[in-house]
Amino acid sequence: MIATHHLSLKAGQRQLVTDLDWQVREGECWSIIGRNGAGKSTLMRALAGLRAPEAGHVTLGGRSLAEWPLAELARQRAFLAQSRSDAFSYSVIETVLSARHPYHDNRYWEDSDDHAIAIKSLEAMEVAELASRDVRTLSGGERQRVAIAAMLAQDTPLLLLDEPANALDLAHQVSVMSILARLCREQGKTAVMIGHDLTLAHSVSTHALLLKGDGRWLAGAKEDVMQPALLSDYLGHPIDVIQHGKRSIFIPQEDSV
Repeated sequence: MIATHHLSLKAGQRQLVTDLDWQVREGECWSIIGRNGAGKSTLMRALAGLRAPEAGHVTLGGRSLAEWPLAELARQRAFLAQSRSDAFSYSVIETVLSARHPYHDNRYWEDSDDHAIAIKSLEAMEVAELASRDVRTLSGGERQRVAIAAMLAQDTPLLLLDEPANALDLAHQVSVMSILARLCREQGKTAVMIGHDLTLAHSVSTHALLLKGDGRWLAGAKEDVMQPALLSDYLGHPIDVIQHGKRSIFIPQEDSV
């Protein structure tokens, strides 16, 4: 689906990622895990084709991102940014319908199929009743769910999500992550997401990529990578894990007083 080849990323003079050879296959659900400033969002923007790497390259379907026409690329991958700014007074339904533009070809206006897909996506995020609202009047959590609805409406095989649970209450964090996991499991979509809740990430992901922030990285199946010793090293804080039935619950150790 998407792969990196000897990819290197920097922030100023600081090396974030070095020689990343990483492959994400169809139907997999990956969590990118690391401390603040470790390069997670920088990597996500490189995967989306919005930032050039210092070295190496990214391929999608075996083709370098630079070889993809923009409209065609927009039908293959959708990107949810960590933050957004609503400069114009668009309604919620207009915001979600804008995600259908890659499918319009030479036509300008949306058709009934576009509207049906937009409404279905809003319903999945439980914000259909907000369709006529100005997006600038929404709460942070409502705006986040509208953004995810737009991503669902774009209907791409690859989903790139930078902190999809950001600003969501507990119930919606669980429901959104469950929807993403189900899309991978049942529809064969591929998801790569950033998040800080280790327990939630472990519950929905099939794989994990750890970033140290000094160039080092580790990728693999979640059972192999999301181990307490490895997480403690990469996150810079001791982590315990507790088994509760089939669930793994990750808990940061308290500092001794």
